[in-house]
Amino acid sequence: MSVLSHIDGKGEAAMVDVAGKAETERTAIAEGWLVTARETLALIEDGAIAKGDVLAAARIAGIMAAKRTAELIPLCHPLSLTKVSIGFDLRPERPGVHVEALAKATGKTGVEMEALTAVSVACLTLYDMLKAADKTMVIDGVRLLKKTGGRSSGGF
Repeated sequence: MSVLSHIDGKGEAAMVDVAGKAETERTAIAEGWLVTARETLALIEDGAIAKGDVLAAARIAGIMAAKRTAELIPLCHPLSLTKVSIGFDLRPERPGVHVEALAKATGKTGVEMEALTAVSVACLTLYDMLKAADKTMVIDGVRLLKKTGGRSSGGF
Protein backbone atom coordinates (compact mmCIF):
# COMPACT_ATOMS: atom_id res chain seq x y z
CA MET A 1 0.00 0.00 0.00
CA SER A 2 1.38 3.42 -0.88
CA VAL A 3 1.67 6.26 1.58
CA LEU A 4 -0.36 9.40 0.92
CA SER A 5 2.17 12.22 0.85
CA HIS A 6 -0.37 14.98 1.48
CA ILE A 7 -1.59 13.51 4.79
CA ASP A 8 0.42 14.10 7.97
CA GLY A 9 0.80 11.83 10.99
CA LYS A 10 -2.48 13.09 12.47
CA GLY A 11 -4.41 12.36 9.28
CA GLU A 12 -4.66 16.03 8.33
CA ALA A 13 -3.99 17.57 4.94
CA ALA A 14 -0.47 18.96 4.61
CA MET A 15 1.66 20.41 1.84
CA VAL A 16 4.66 18.19 1.07
CA ASP A 17 8.03 19.64 2.13
CA VAL A 18 10.24 19.56 -0.98
CA ALA A 19 13.16 21.51 0.55
CA GLY A 20 15.48 18.48 0.56
CA LYS A 21 14.77 17.46 -3.03
CA ALA A 22 17.18 18.15 -5.87
CA GLU A 23 16.14 20.46 -8.68
CA THR A 24 15.75 18.49 -11.89
CA GLU A 25 14.11 19.06 -15.23
CA ARG A 26 10.53 17.78 -14.93
CA THR A 27 8.15 17.03 -17.77
CA ALA A 28 4.65 15.61 -17.92
CA ILE A 29 2.34 14.74 -20.80
CA ALA A 30 -1.40 14.36 -20.28
CA GLU A 31 -4.27 13.65 -22.65
CA GLY A 32 -8.02 13.93 -22.80
CA TRP A 33 -10.88 13.74 -25.28
CA LEU A 34 -13.89 15.78 -26.21
CA VAL A 35 -16.16 13.24 -27.85
CA THR A 36 -18.53 14.98 -30.27
CA ALA A 37 -21.09 14.28 -32.95
CA ARG A 38 -19.63 13.92 -36.46
CA GLU A 39 -21.42 17.12 -37.50
CA THR A 40 -19.73 19.05 -34.70
CA LEU A 41 -16.31 17.79 -35.75
CA ALA A 42 -17.06 18.95 -39.29
CA LEU A 43 -17.95 22.42 -37.96
CA ILE A 44 -14.58 22.60 -36.18
CA GLU A 45 -12.72 21.44 -39.31
CA ASP A 46 -14.54 24.03 -41.44
CA GLY A 47 -14.03 26.87 -38.93
CA ALA A 48 -17.80 27.32 -38.90
CA ILE A 49 -18.37 27.88 -35.17
CA ALA A 50 -19.99 31.26 -34.50
CA LYS A 51 -17.82 31.88 -31.42
CA GLY A 52 -14.63 31.79 -33.51
CA ASP A 53 -11.52 29.63 -33.56
CA VAL A 54 -12.33 27.10 -30.86
CA LEU A 55 -8.93 25.41 -30.97
CA ALA A 56 -7.04 28.68 -30.53
CA ALA A 57 -9.25 29.66 -27.60
CA ALA A 58 -8.85 26.21 -25.97
CA ARG A 59 -5.07 26.31 -26.45
CA ILE A 60 -4.77 29.69 -24.70
CA ALA A 61 -7.15 28.59 -21.92
CA GLY A 62 -5.16 25.39 -21.30
CA ILE A 63 -1.85 27.25 -21.13
CA MET A 64 -3.29 29.87 -18.79
CA ALA A 65 -4.78 27.16 -16.57
CA ALA A 66 -1.47 25.29 -16.29
CA LYS A 67 0.15 28.52 -15.06
CA ARG A 68 -2.51 28.82 -12.32
CA THR A 69 -2.64 25.21 -11.16
CA ALA A 70 -1.43 25.99 -7.62
CA GLU A 71 -4.39 28.38 -7.23
CA LEU A 72 -6.85 25.66 -8.24
CA ILE A 73 -5.43 22.57 -6.50
CA PRO A 74 -5.10 23.35 -2.77
CA LEU A 75 -1.86 21.52 -1.88
CA CYS A 76 -0.09 21.95 -5.21
CA HIS A 77 3.23 23.82 -5.12
CA PRO A 78 3.48 26.96 -7.26
CA LEU A 79 5.92 26.26 -10.09
CA SER A 80 7.86 28.38 -12.53
CA LEU A 81 6.91 26.61 -15.74
CA THR A 82 9.42 26.75 -18.59
CA LYS A 83 7.05 25.39 -21.25
CA VAL A 84 3.40 24.49 -21.71
CA SER A 85 2.07 23.34 -25.06
CA ILE A 86 -1.33 22.06 -26.13
CA GLY A 87 -1.95 19.97 -29.23
CA PHE A 88 -5.21 18.97 -30.89
CA ASP A 89 -5.96 16.10 -33.21
CA LEU A 90 -9.39 15.92 -34.83
CA ARG A 91 -10.34 12.25 -34.97
CA PRO A 92 -13.29 11.33 -37.19
CA GLU A 93 -13.15 7.65 -36.15
CA ARG A 94 -14.14 8.39 -32.53
CA PRO A 95 -15.43 11.16 -33.43
CA GLY A 96 -13.94 13.95 -31.39
CA VAL A 97 -10.98 16.08 -30.47
CA HIS A 98 -7.94 14.47 -28.86
CA VAL A 99 -6.15 16.98 -26.61
CA GLU A 100 -2.58 16.56 -25.41
CA ALA A 101 -0.64 18.85 -23.07
CA LEU A 102 3.04 19.03 -22.24
CA ALA A 103 4.28 20.86 -19.14
CA LYS A 104 7.95 21.47 -18.26
CA ALA A 105 9.79 23.03 -15.35
CA THR A 106 13.09 22.79 -13.55
CA GLY A 107 12.32 22.31 -9.90
CA LYS A 108 11.85 20.11 -6.86
CA THR A 109 8.41 18.76 -7.68
CA GLY A 110 6.68 17.36 -10.74
CA VAL A 111 4.44 19.04 -13.29
CA GLU A 112 1.80 16.33 -13.62
CA MET A 113 -0.97 18.47 -12.16
CA GLU A 114 -0.11 21.31 -14.54
CA ALA A 115 -0.37 19.01 -17.59
CA LEU A 116 -3.63 17.49 -16.33
CA THR A 117 -5.06 20.93 -15.57
CA ALA A 118 -4.10 22.18 -19.03
CA VAL A 119 -5.86 19.25 -20.74
CA SER A 120 -8.93 19.56 -18.52
CA VAL A 121 -9.41 23.29 -19.09
CA ALA A 122 -8.74 22.96 -22.83
CA CYS A 123 -11.48 20.30 -23.00
CA LEU A 124 -13.84 22.44 -20.90
CA THR A 125 -13.22 25.42 -23.18
CA LEU A 126 -14.00 23.36 -26.27
CA TYR A 127 -17.16 22.12 -24.56
CA ASP A 128 -18.22 25.67 -23.71
CA MET A 129 -17.63 26.96 -27.21
CA LEU A 130 -19.40 24.04 -28.89
CA LYS A 131 -22.33 23.40 -26.53
CA ALA A 132 -24.81 25.33 -28.68
CA ALA A 133 -24.04 23.01 -31.60
CA ASP A 134 -23.85 19.69 -29.73
CA LYS A 135 -25.74 18.61 -26.60
CA THR A 136 -24.23 15.09 -26.65
CA MET A 137 -20.55 15.93 -26.05
CA VAL A 138 -18.57 14.06 -23.40
CA ILE A 139 -15.20 14.88 -21.84
CA ASP A 140 -13.41 11.57 -21.47
CA GLY A 141 -10.11 9.87 -20.77
CA VAL A 142 -8.22 12.65 -18.98
CA ARG A 143 -5.04 10.97 -17.77
CA LEU A 144 -1.31 11.28 -17.31
CA LEU A 145 0.61 9.61 -20.13
CA LYS A 146 4.20 10.20 -19.10
CA LYS A 147 6.39 12.03 -16.62
CA THR A 148 10.13 12.48 -16.39
CA GLY A 149 12.47 13.87 -13.75
CA GLY A 150 12.41 13.22 -10.06
CA ARG A 151 12.40 9.99 -8.11
CA SER A 152 9.34 8.31 -9.63
CA SER A 153 10.12 9.26 -13.22
CA GLY A 154 8.06 7.23 -15.65
CA GLY A 155 6.55 5.00 -12.97
CA PHE A 156 3.10 6.15 -11.99
